[in-house]
Amino acid sequence: MPWSDRLVAAWYAPHLTALTLPLTPLALVFGVAAALRRLGYRRGWFAVQRLPVPVVVVGNLSVGGVGKTPLVEALARELATRGWHPGIVSRGYGRDAGHDEASPILVTPDADPAAVGDEPLLLARRGHRVAVARDRVAAGRALLAAHPQCDVIIADDGLQHYRLGRVAEIAVVDAVRGLGNGWLLPAGPLREPRSRLATVTVAVLNRADGVARDPRFAGALTMTLDPGRLRRVDGRALPAAPRVFAGRRVHAVAGIGHPQRFFAQLRILGIEALEHPFPDHHRFASADLAFGDDAPVLMTEKDAVKCRAFADERCWYLPVEARLDPTLVPRIEEKLRGSQAA
Repeated sequence: MPWSDRLVAAWYAPHLTALTLPLTPLALVFGVAAALRRLGYRRGWFAVQRLPVPVVVVGNLSVGGVGKTPLVEALARELATRGWHPGIVSRGYGRDAGHDEASPILVTPDADPAAVGDEPLLLARRGHRVAVARDRVAAGRALLAAHPQCDVIIADDGLQHYRLGRVAEIAVVDAVRGLGNGWLLPAGPLREPRSRLATVTVAVLNRADGVARDPRFAGALTMTLDPGRLRRVDGRALPAAPRVFAGRRVHAVAGIGHPQRFFAQLRILGIEALEHPFPDHHRFASADLAFGDDAPVLMTEKDAVKCRAFADERCWYLPVEARLDPTLVPRIEEKLRGSQAA
């Protein structure tokens, strides 16, 4: 197992291990630096930039995927049904090093995933207005210039990007992995201490089917990721019900923050697949899908946007929809209306 994988596994052990214990002094230094940075923005030592429309940040405390992007997509969709005109900004993780991360890019459905990132492209293909840049303030300004009808910006990630002013914060926690061993980087998976959850507008627990409610997150709202019908990656065939692949030899690939969540979801659907995990934001090539047979290859929608150029008829993806607690959107909308009245 690569050292990086061993470290991640150690982060999510119940206690410090022989691998993470020596890293605790660095975690303490990291914690002091993170606290001073946050204090600096709160006290006005560093300037907070506010956009002319309210901003909602969706982020997480831990490193890796927790289900932020499905929540962002669902929140934008729900706000649109309530008469808002949302736009989405993101850093665009997964972009190739050869692309300029500083200059804002407006993401179109036919954009190159290497230039804009996989999650922003997924959101654009779902019909949302999206802009990416390392500086989310610049991304927001570019988005508003191109789409002046936008009256709310949702930041996909960026809970620690304090330069971007916000009226509401949503912190997402993976119900399966929780906050790991509870330590800050590099001894644990946390970017900020657990106490940060008490300061956000709402914490959301991304629950998988059959996972018991963690009493440590008793005050959090919940969401689930509901699978849709499998779709061909190349877009040339009708969707198929997941049961079509039950009992068959199937390969499953996942280049997401927690591949096991996808594999577990397939098992719930009755699909026992040969599992092929890849690093988060992996830049797929056709060789990654060459398994020496004609068996179907199932993947996440996030991975599918990077494979469309070379995917063949074997390749399918499973779209998911975030099912939100019914009180979440009204709570966020209350914050949005309050900011307008201020």
